Amino acid sequence: MNGEDFEKKRRELIKRLIREGILRDKKVIKAMLAVPREEFVPANYRSFAYNDTPLPIGYGQTISAPHMVAIMTQALNPDPGDKVLEVGTGSGYQAAILAEIVGDSGHVWTIERVKELVEFARSNLGRLSYLRRVTVIHGDGSLGYSPAAPYDKIMITAATPEVPEPLLEQLKVGGRLVAPVGDRYLQRLVIITKESDGKIRREYSIPCVFVPLVGRYGFKYDEF
Repeated sequence: MNGEDFEKKRRELIKRLIREGILRDKKVIKAMLAVPREEFVPANYRSFAYNDTPLPIGYGQTISAPHMVAIMTQALNPDPGDKVLEVGTGSGYQAAILAEIVGDSGHVWTIERVKELVEFARSNLGRLSYLRRVTVIHGDGSLGYSPAAPYDKIMITAATPEVPEPLLEQLKVGGRLVAPVGDRYLQRLVIITKESDGKIRREYSIPCVFVPLVGRYGFKYDEF
């Protein structure tokens, strides 16, 4: 397929997600139309880039299904100028969506534990000129990234048994955090707001299934 074919399929997918009531926020719609998902999957999966399904990206990891990207981004509600932390870079697609929304006045820091995926994501983001808005870090995402804290918004794109305490600490007062919380096999999307008195307010959304967050405050290597 050529670029025009991919663009047509991208528009068809976005229209379908809008019709189904999944995609509602104009800034998320604009971002998902702008970011070419085919550039964030391995070459042998490019023709499936606009199927609404997760796809393998190697090393036991996946790129999330477009509908889940839409749901999580809308739940996070990033704004232009926001400082955003993403835990679980994968191939860099979600970071690119966030970068489109925060714009040149904002920035996205994204952490990935698999070194090969760090390199893959940097290559993808760099090729599409997103690295001016995105910093890709190799490390334990469950620890967050304190040098750039506090963050307006934090997104965890891997299953976690609990929201890691360092991430709660690195969230600004008034900030918002979205994470799939549960066991290895089934999670529920949790939306957290850090209130002015420091209390954590939780809202519970849809059930979901993500690959595990491995790290000090996530799942341990010997648990799977």
